[in-house]
Amino acid sequence: MSELLSEITAMLIEGNFKDMAAKTTTALEGGFGAEIILNEGLMPGMDHVGIEFKAGNLFVPEVLRSAKTMQEAMNIIRPILIESGAEPAGKIIIGTVKGDLHDIGKNLVGMMCEGSGFEVIDLGKDVDPTSFVEAAEEHQPDIIGMSALLTTTMLSMERTIKALTEAGIRESVKVMIGGAPVTQDFADQIGADGYASNAASASDIARELTA
Repeated sequence: MSELLSEITAMLIEGNFKDMAAKTTTALEGGFGAEIILNEGLMPGMDHVGIEFKAGNLFVPEVLRSAKTMQEAMNIIRPILIESGAEPAGKIIIGTVKGDLHDIGKNLVGMMCEGSGFEVIDLGKDVDPTSFVEAAEEHQPDIIGMSALLTTTMLSMERTIKALTEAGIRESVKVMIGGAPVTQDFADQIGADGYASNAASASDIARELTA
């Protein structure tokens, strides 16, 4: 791997978001394609962050810095990737469910998935079942990801899956869920296709669901 791409990987791991835009621009001007920068510079960094986060060696503030650093680079290369027609790993819609205003975990999932090559459509927080259905009909994603941080809002996940079924699109999209109170048993109970206990696992599961 080139020294420049290695520097991008290191900057992402360190969370050096202030210098990432300039470094990404330097790589583009140096002849590196946007896809190469994503696959050989950014994704290895996000993979490392994910592994260290799951191992308990990195914590949420550090992962957020890395996610912000990733965003600085993606702001520059995303338009180029779209223009070049580069195929994403898949398309995923994410949102925190109705009644829940927590979004740090959801934002991390989005960045981890984008770092894995997915096109991510973030619906934000307090998203009702109808909005998930409308977004699914408009964007035709491979996956819908739902987050809940309150036990009282978990049932909105089940209502969303029922709404997808009633709209006739449940069979065409995978559903994965996560959040502090969510468990694998609950995912099985409501008929979700995947459950992630943390943001790093979410990107792994997204890749499995689209394999």
